[in-house]
Amino acid sequence: MTEELDKSGEMQLVVFRVGKEEYGLDIQEVKEIIKMQEITEIPNAPEFIEGVINLRGQITPVMDMRRRLNAETEKIGKDTRIVIVETEGSNIGIVVDSVTGVIHMSERDISPPPVGGENEFVKGVGKMKDNKLLILIDINKMLPNTEKIEVPQMSV
Repeated sequence: MTEELDKSGEMQLVVFRVGKEEYGLDIQEVKEIIKMQEITEIPNAPEFIEGVINLRGQITPVMDMRRRLNAETEKIGKDTRIVIVETEGSNIGIVVDSVTGVIHMSERDISPPPVGGENEFVKGVGKMKDNKLLILIDINKMLPNTEKIEVPQMSV
């Protein structure tokens, strides 16, 4: 695990829902959470890239987590959010169905990802206090190098 642990051996995770599943991201990778806004499409982008937004003068690519994780597509609702994360030095927005909160999780409550299958984005699986499972996402692996979206860093 590469997440930042505090002195008690716990990490803080932002928990969000995509489809029927809950996922967690290390809070240190999350820059901010914003309400859904209009997204400008980019021609010939990978299917899971929604487009770009203007985030305080910076052009920021936006990825649809439902498409990326092959989850059931839902309509954009009042709880839909864009989570702005930093990956490999750049910001990217990820569209999620809702953000459910921030939790602390002990490293002993996290198991390695299951072997086999398509789980290259999964850092581990955490057991929450209510015995529900939380899938921990490796945001740096969500956009493999061959699929990086190059967006000029310019102010608008």
